[in-house]
Amino acid sequence: MLRLEGLGVRVGDFALELSLDLPETARLGLLGPSGSGKSTLLNTLAGFLQADKGRIFLGPEEISELPVAARPLSILFQDSNLFPHLTVFDNVALGLRPDLKLSEAECGRITEILVQVGLAEMSDRRPADLSGGQQSRVGLARMLIRDKPLALLDEPFAALDPGLRTEMLTLVRELCIARQMTLVMVSHDLRDVERLCTHLCLLDEGQVQIFGALDQILSDAPAALRPWQ
Repeated sequence: MLRLEGLGVRVGDFALELSLDLPETARLGLLGPSGSGKSTLLNTLAGFLQADKGRIFLGPEEISELPVAARPLSILFQDSNLFPHLTVFDNVALGLRPDLKLSEAECGRITEILVQVGLAEMSDRRPADLSGGQQSRVGLARMLIRDKPLALLDEPFAALDPGLRTEMLTLVRELCIARQMTLVMVSHDLRDVERLCTHLCLLDEGQVQIFGALDQILSDAPAALRPWQ
């Protein structure tokens, strides 16, 4: 589903170089110390950074040169990027229509998504009236409404308390399975990766140290993951 061939990205003095092949519907956790290249990789996949060499494939399509808006993926950031003056419904609707000129069918899709993330009764509220967990659900709903095959998550639930974070990770896992989505998530916590992901990539100094199926890695190399437990 996601294939990186000889990818190389340089940002100042930092260089990221890697190749990997992620199966369709897999959920990849990116672990590693600060400055290891996790966010650089995510931003390159999204198109915010341009690779200096190598190619990025999503399925059979090469997306290396595509602009951000043309890439078949959605992104969920840590702060959810909600607009405080808009309702929950309209914040989600931005994922479909930036001008908010919605058809009846599109309104129905938004309502369906709000039901899936547990916000059906809060569609008229504004972000300031929501808890942190509820705001995260709005961001998740806006990502889902775009209906793209690849989801990129940049530590979206790191600011939540442990209970809410577990709840959100469980919800994302269930939705990814139901929608057959492929996912890449940046994290600093192996426990979060275990709750959501099927695969793991451990980065350090811009290089892949470990990559593969999570259960196999946990069985074969648990000591290498100890700093993130």
